[in-house]
Amino acid sequence: MVDVTEPGGRRHHGNRYGRSENARRAVLHAVDDLLVEVGFARLTMEGIAARAGVGKQTVYRWWPSKVDILLEALGDDLVEELSPPDSGELREDLRTHLAAIASFLTTADAGAVLRALLGQAQHDPDLARQLREEHLRAQHGRDRLPLERAVKRGELPSDLDLDGAVEQLVGPIHYRVLVTGAPVPPEFTNGLVERFLREHRPE
Repeated sequence: MVDVTEPGGRRHHGNRYGRSENARRAVLHAVDDLLVEVGFARLTMEGIAARAGVGKQTVYRWWPSKVDILLEALGDDLVEELSPPDSGELREDLRTHLAAIASFLTTADAGAVLRALLGQAQHDPDLARQLREEHLRAQHGRDRLPLERAVKRGELPSDLDLDGAVEQLVGPIHYRVLVTGAPVPPEFTNGLVERFLREHRPE
C-alpha cells in the first residue's frame, strides 16, 4: 500500500494502482449487487458510484467502463470462491469443488456477473478475448489443481489428459446452467465425480 495525494491535497492509503482499497472493494461489491438487481443493460457507472458511495469521477478515473469493473470484480470473486480445496483425497476435493462451481453459477451474485459477461462476449470479440485470457484461463488452471495433486499422489495415471479431464468434470455443469437451464443438485455433481473416478482411477 502507498500514500496517494488526491486533488485538494488530501492523502489516503492506496494500492499499487493508487486506489483506496476500501473504495475499490465498495465499488466491486456494488457492481455485483446492482447487476443482480437491474441487469446488465440498465447497469450504469453513475448507479455503481452511487451504490458504492464514491464520486462518479473517481469511478471513471479507475475504470473506463462498467465492463472493466465487472471484469475486476469477477477476477477477485473467482479466486475467492473457486479455489479448490486440498484435503489430500481426490474424491472429497472434486466433490467439494464441483459443488462450489455449481453454487457459484446458479446462486452467487458473482456467478451472475460471469453469466452476463459471457453473454456480452458473444457480441464483443475484444471482451471475449479479455475474459478468456485474464480470467477463464486462470480458472481453468485452478480447476486442474485437484487433478495435478492426485497425479503426484498416484491417485490418477501420470499420462492423464488433465485439460480433457477438467472439461469432462466441469463442462456438464456449465452446459446445464448456460444451455438447458436444468438444476445442478449435489447428486448431479457427485455423479460426475464417481463416473470420472471409475473411468480414470487405477484399480
